[in-house]
Amino acid sequence: MPYFAYKATDAGGRIIKGGLEAADDHGVVAELDKLGYIPIRIQRTEKKQVLKENKSASAFSFKLPERLTFQSGKETMVFTQDLSSLLAAGLPLDRALEILIETSGSAPFRRIIRDILHSVQKGHYLSDALIQHPRIFSVFYINMVRAGEAGGILEDVLSRLATFLETVQELKEYIKSAMLYPAFLVGVGGISIFLLLTFVIPRFSMIFDTMGRSIPLATQLLLSFSEILKTWWWLIGIVLAGCFMGFHHYARTETGRLRLDTLKLKIPIMHDLIKKIEIARFSRTLGTLIHSGVPILKSLELVKEIISNRVIASSLDQVHSRIKEGEKLAGPLAAIGIFPSLAIQMITVGEETGRLDEMLLRVAENYEKIVRDLIKRYIGMLEPVMILVMGVVIGFIVISMLMAIFSMNDLPF
Repeated sequence: MPYFAYKATDAGGRIIKGGLEAADDHGVVAELDKLGYIPIRIQRTEKKQVLKENKSASAFSFKLPERLTFQSGKETMVFTQDLSSLLAAGLPLDRALEILIETSGSAPFRRIIRDILHSVQKGHYLSDALIQHPRIFSVFYINMVRAGEAGGILEDVLSRLATFLETVQELKEYIKSAMLYPAFLVGVGGISIFLLLTFVIPRFSMIFDTMGRSIPLATQLLLSFSEILKTWWWLIGIVLAGCFMGFHHYARTETGRLRLDTLKLKIPIMHDLIKKIEIARFSRTLGTLIHSGVPILKSLELVKEIISNRVIASSLDQVHSRIKEGEKLAGPLAAIGIFPSLAIQMITVGEETGRLDEMLLRVAENYEKIVRDLIKRYIGMLEPVMILVMGVVIGFIVISMLMAIFSMNDLPF
């Protein structure tokens, strides 16, 4: 029978963690209800994993520094999931926030929840309390909560928000894990080449200096570059760091970001991936907002802030203007030339059947899968290319040295 790890709270607000065997998560909820517990989170896992975690928690009290353990994206997602579960269980908002203060994994986020609780206790809406922490809760998040408060369906909106954040986080984690091996290859290859040029090659240069005759041109170029790198590595590092900081500063300006985003859309392989990522992001965000009761014009304004590519985001102004004039969504989206025909047709069907939010979420699911497949394919192509490039560089170094060594056989004795 499957095994589930759970986190719950009792009538006194004490946090309970453990595991149960049940046919599904509904069975776990039923068992916890018999015990008088209110479930916060239920997750299928291995029994030995739960036992191992409990043993580790009791055996070790050491924790990493707060600044290392605090990850706002994951913390926000967990906060939203837990708050939704507690409100759905019938707890008042202030009591739910008190429980979340105790269960939060990091002290910085506990302070944020405590500030939110104090604002709520003073009579402010939850959305107004969240505004005080713009680095943690986006405009999109706050407007979703505000729509839930206005419609009296806050727990439902939080549940949709939790699903949205979880999907976004999964996609981010997938991209990070996919890039891990290429980054490792670049790091190891770069260090290997640097050590060859700064420690190994200079030792051979002393031998070649005593040869008394010219060495091959390739070897001369290699030795010259090695000498420059060995002598001026610190200056090269400063120049590269300065270039990186300057580029980073330029990329953060509105002009620089617009030019870079325009350039990205002209790169053959990158533009297709970027468009599909933005289509998935647009569809999921807009579908979630509409499903939560946010008006479509307001939703489009919020979606524009979510889109990372400024060129695509600015094209949404045309969509907003035409919908404001009375048009439906599918036509203006087709006119900007970003959305493919399949997505437009699905949105058209959604508008005709009155299920636009549902069809937008389906479009998002389709394109999120396409994005994963594209990333997997591109990474699969990138790895052998990187290995080939590093092999060519190291091969050039080795061949250049061998040419010089073989030329020593021509020396008169």
